[in-house]
Amino acid sequence: MSESRFVIFDLDGTLIDTIGDLGAAVEHALTEGGFPGHTTGEYRSMVGHGIRNLVTRALPEGASEETIDATLKVFKEYYTTHIDVYSRPYPGIHGLLRFLTDDGVSISVASNKFQEGTETLIRRFFPDIPFAAILGNAPGLPLKPDPEVVYKAIEIAGQSQLYAVAPPVQGRVHSRFAAAEYGLRTVAPPAAEAGSEPARPVPATIYPDSARSVGRRNRALPARNGFPKVSAVMVGDSATDIRTARNAGIPAIGVSWGFRPRADLEIADAVADDVDELRGLIISYIHDNK
Repeated sequence: MSESRFVIFDLDGTLIDTIGDLGAAVEHALTEGGFPGHTTGEYRSMVGHGIRNLVTRALPEGASEETIDATLKVFKEYYTTHIDVYSRPYPGIHGLLRFLTDDGVSISVASNKFQEGTETLIRRFFPDIPFAAILGNAPGLPLKPDPEVVYKAIEIAGQSQLYAVAPPVQGRVHSRFAAAEYGLRTVAPPAAEAGSEPARPVPATIYPDSARSVGRRNRALPARNGFPKVSAVMVGDSATDIRTARNAGIPAIGVSWGFRPRADLEIADAVADDVDELRGLIISYIHDNK
């Protein structure tokens, strides 16, 4: 039986160092509005939650919705035309992506950056990499840490079922959950053994941050009823990415070269300090599970 293997990457701070262009665009918008600016280090702590949140954080506290809207408009106009002035992929990332796709692994991007910007950067810097899905902040798709972006990425990549094992509940284990509300086709659960309680659907948000072992147990999601086994992992540079993976029930690998301090990644299943280490960690989660 074949196994479907997925790696879902964050974009900013994980694949591409975008902080220079993001900071320059916000500085431009703040200057236009007559507001004080910030340092690059300060912008590192503001990014990752969508551009509206970025602009809101950069503006003086208590800024009106009208001011936020006007500043956001100037930011987006400038950023769209200056998106790749300073931004560059992190060293070794292109080779890692090529390695994975050459090995038959499906790779996707799940970003809180606006959709147009996400697509522009991927096509600019990775034109030869066959991403299965490029997902940014778009209508109908909640921002991370909502897990829907994970389900959507897998769905787009051609996977119609996702099985997961939830933590034990009163001595029992829920063996699957139905994710129909996230666009994944639902199938009948495996038949229960005689005398046992039938498996019940598990909510997609059952995984708390403290359940560090959940993702590790799920790294090779078992095949059921003849459907292929799924191995999936998410890679990101922030606690938001780690929580997204947790909420989706898959393991999370943090990368320490991004915009957040390494301490923020303590809730990850593992942390990579360079791309070679990241490659080994990805292999340990999805490549060896055959």
